[in-house]
Amino acid sequence: MAKKKEAAPGGFESTLDNYFGLSASRTDVRTEIIAGVTTFLTMAYIIFVNPAILAKAGMDQGAVFVATCLAAAISSLIMGLYANYPIALAPGMGLNAFFAFTLVLTYKYSWQQALAAVFFSGVLAVLISIFYIREYVINAIPHNIKMAVAAGIGMFLAIIGLQAAGIVVDHPATLVTLGNLTQPAAILALVGFVLIAALNYRKVLGGTVIGILVVAIIGIPFGLAKFGGVISMPPSISPTLFALDFSRTMEMTFLIAVFSLLFVDLFDTAGTLIGVSHRAGLLDKDSRLPRMKQALIADSSATVIGSLLGTSNTTSYIESASGVDAGGRTGLTAVVVAILFLLALFFSPLAGMIPAYATAAALLYVAVVMAKSLADVDWKDMTEYAPAVVTAVTMPLTYSIATGIGLGFITYAVIKILSGRQKDVSPAVMVLAVLFALYFAFHQ
Repeated sequence: MAKKKEAAPGGFESTLDNYFGLSASRTDVRTEIIAGVTTFLTMAYIIFVNPAILAKAGMDQGAVFVATCLAAAISSLIMGLYANYPIALAPGMGLNAFFAFTLVLTYKYSWQQALAAVFFSGVLAVLISIFYIREYVINAIPHNIKMAVAAGIGMFLAIIGLQAAGIVVDHPATLVTLGNLTQPAAILALVGFVLIAALNYRKVLGGTVIGILVVAIIGIPFGLAKFGGVISMPPSISPTLFALDFSRTMEMTFLIAVFSLLFVDLFDTAGTLIGVSHRAGLLDKDSRLPRMKQALIADSSATVIGSLLGTSNTTSYIESASGVDAGGRTGLTAVVVAILFLLALFFSPLAGMIPAYATAAALLYVAVVMAKSLADVDWKDMTEYAPAVVTAVTMPLTYSIATGIGLGFITYAVIKILSGRQKDVSPAVMVLAVLFALYFAFHQ
């Protein structure tokens, strides 16, 4: 392998090389910039989808757009400068759905109170990252439950997307049924989905964003979307900035909400950090991640920052793998992503024109990708896959991620005990199962 040219002593590239260790990681500034652009384009759909989902909770869509961009920029910057990993962050899919549809629409919290739950989940994540508790908790939760949670969230996103597009509608006898597929919104949502899937299969850079924009533009002549320009000054963030309400922090549902947010974020982050780092060849000889503590603290602090700005949990993005494939190996990649999210602040008119059916197409695609984790469930052991199925299926059917997680833990513990395999149940799982059982018993 040819040696890379060294930057001129004292030059800007030399400064970057010294800070991020570019030469030691066998990369250079140009490669890191390309990797950052690649990662940004694969995850930029969040600036369209996150405001649309949180608007369902009554939040100001323009303010959430700004909060989304700022949370992604600040947290990616921390990950790049502090932990020096090519991993970008933004408000997480699934977590935003839990925020809007479970905390606000089901538990009847105001979005301000829900932001308080996000804040506390972030603070707890920071604390358990500092004191190395996070690794213990991650290792204590059964692998199959972890996989089921990811798949269940995907199914939950799928039903949200199908409902938003009018493909699935309510029915008094069967609860749900097929909508009118001759409606333009339903047709365009399906067109968008297959387009996004095909583009991503072909590894087209920014395929998800392209699919969203294409079907949004097609809908303009039908009056389904309104073009209001491309570039403008960012909307005001004041409607959501520091809008947290801590008035319900002592309620049981609040504690369940905080735990559920923490739980989902914990394993989503763990999987992303290990998966992306393995792909980049950054794990050590024992398959451990160097600077894990810094990476976890960077990720955890992102949720705290995001809640203060006005968005749901901010987390590490698996789409960072696309930047790694493009050659990204250091935190400079994440810094480039941060800069691009700041530039995205000036494209609010474009984000505002994206209709529900276009974001529904993206939700369906994300759901399909997340459902892949079911393949990693142990389908030879009934005591393992039965709780996994319960976890995954009950999330969309009860319209609650927390309910799916709770029923999964309870089912896992009870089946294992009745099967004479109580040794498989860790103390952490047993405690969580009991807590969820008490919650379901006394919650009306």
